[in-house]
Amino acid sequence: GDDPEFIKRQDQKRSDLDEQLKEYINEWRKQRAKEEDELKKLKDKQAKRKVSRAEEEQRMAQRKKEEEERRVREVEEKKQREIDEKRKRLEEAEKKRQAMLQAMKDKDKKGPNFTITKKDSSFGMSNAQMERNKTKEQLEEEKKISLSFRIKPLEVDGLSADSLRARATELWETIVKLETEKYDLEERQKRQDYDLKELKERQKQQLRHKALKKGLDPEALTGKYPPKIQVASKYERRVDTRSYDDKKKLFEGGYSAYYQEKINKKWAQRQELFMARTKTKLPKWFGERPGKKSGEPETPEGEDEVKPDDEEIEEVEEVVEEVVEEEEEEEEEEEEEEEEEEEEEEEEEEEEE
Repeated sequence: GDDPEFIKRQDQKRSDLDEQLKEYINEWRKQRAKEEDELKKLKDKQAKRKVSRAEEEQRMAQRKKEEEERRVREVEEKKQREIDEKRKRLEEAEKKRQAMLQAMKDKDKKGPNFTITKKDSSFGMSNAQMERNKTKEQLEEEKKISLSFRIKPLEVDGLSADSLRARATELWETIVKLETEKYDLEERQKRQDYDLKELKERQKQQLRHKALKKGLDPEALTGKYPPKIQVASKYERRVDTRSYDDKKKLFEGGYSAYYQEKINKKWAQRQELFMARTKTKLPKWFGERPGKKSGEPETPEGEDEVKPDDEEIEEVEEVVEEVVEEEEEEEEEEEEEEEEEEEEEEEEEEEEE
């Protein structure tokens, strides 16, 4: 148990383990210090970003405030300019009126007691008509004046680099703002178009229900023009006040009842012909009669042994030919009646025209 070599090996293992643990601990401490440094850098970066974001928000708020103030100032200036222009026009009109009154006072009293006033330049036309009657040169001139108010000159002469940069930034922000407003207006227009379409469809549905309640065609009230007034008679010009059910049942039992009556009549005639035929007795059975009992005669009582002759066959054929001829004659009469009715309708239409 007290082997020096064994003890020496154990001590060596312990020293190796201690050194290995020391290395692990030192490496862990280095890694930990490195992670702490990185975390500190990230926190510093986050703090700087917060500060820069707050400054940016402050600048944006200031810019927005300045933009609002500038917009209000522009609106006020525009109103003031319109007031000044209106005042100027009124002053010119008043000056013309005063000059006209002075000229009327200074003119010779022996002149005519009426005045011939010149027509104004508008010739009694509205503003829209005057706009349409303007020449291309006048329209171009007005366009230039209007654009000179809307598109202000840049005036970049003599500006420094910072001023030019600020001016470019301002123009860029103006472009972004205008594009944003354009997009908002386009989306609003799309939504309004969809709403209008939906409202028109609802209106059509309501008009269809209304037409059905009144007994009209479903599409009668959905068109551009109102439905035509239905008259009961084209000669009396009297408005048809009958309901849909009354008009629906108006022609029930018309031609169908007439056709049914005609078929029944034809059936009765054929049945009468059939019942009035000459009944031929059956010929004698060849061999033993069915149902014959022993001791009975070959032919039952009341029956004679009769054979079908040629005369009876000819009579049956004549009856069939008569029926066929009658049917053909009836069909020809029906066709003639239909042709006469069509000719009468055409004559009535020609007389109406």
